[in-house]
Amino acid sequence: METRVSRRTGPDRFEITVDGQVAGFTQFVDHDGRRIFQHTEIAEEHAGQGLAGEVVGTALRRTVDEGLRIVAVCPYVKQYVNTHEEFADHVDAATPGLLRAIPRHR
Repeated sequence: METRVSRRTGPDRFEITVDGQVAGFTQFVDHDGRRIFQHTEIAEEHAGQGLAGEVVGTALRRTVDEGLRIVAVCPYVKQYVNTHEEFADHVDAATPGLLRAIPRHR
């Protein structure tokens, strides 16, 4: 099984593919120097294979590398940053103002 994580735009998200087919993604919006992660989804047929951790871990590392702060709204991303201390200094709280930057919260 060959996996690959890549960034897509419109909507902004990082996707993970398995053997060339999209198997899941983590979606975000960039706002005011922060990357707000709002949703992560893995296709049912790929559940339990560690793909969510792979796509989220890669997305968070790239976010830090780009100099952006992490805002975890998605429950999976929240759990991930809480259990991976290397991100602790890069996380901001989800304030009402930041939540309004997410299209569904407007």
